[in-house]
Amino acid sequence: MSQQPYYLQAGAFAQRMNRAVGWLARHGVSLLGSAELSVRGRRSGRMQRVPVNPHGYEGVQYLVSARGHSQWVRNLRAAGGGELKVGRKVRGFTAVEIADDEQKVRILRAYLKRWGWEVDQYFQGVTAKSADAELLAACPDHPVFRITLRS
Repeated sequence: MSQQPYYLQAGAFAQRMNRAVGWLARHGVSLLGSAELSVRGRRSGRMQRVPVNPHGYEGVQYLVSARGHSQWVRNLRAAGGGELKVGRKVRGFTAVEIADDEQKVRILRAYLKRWGWEVDQYFQGVTAKSADAELLAACPDHPVFRITLRS
């Protein structure tokens, strides 16, 4: 029997917060670097929107899914790219998923240092201070995409 990929659905409060953060991003207000991700739905073909925290690490931009293999992750895998929006500024990008390796461990550690206050509860006890082995064990549950912004 195959194990289902990790995904922690947002509760009612988190859904309300996501709607508020998405609305703010659409209207030009970025909270600590947040943006609204738009990605084409793999089944519907319609653009799906969700607020995200783009993460810069060593000069490269990444999208990390704290909640696991969510719908936006599955859609981004299928689409290969999307758009990040803050107000009228819309930046298209291509995305490549990062393998579960030492590089991903370093990216997740940096992400948790920056965003841990918001996302630690989704990492099942793993924090920025966790050992490399613990972070590596958490890698399969938290997809990471390297994004390249289009000019």
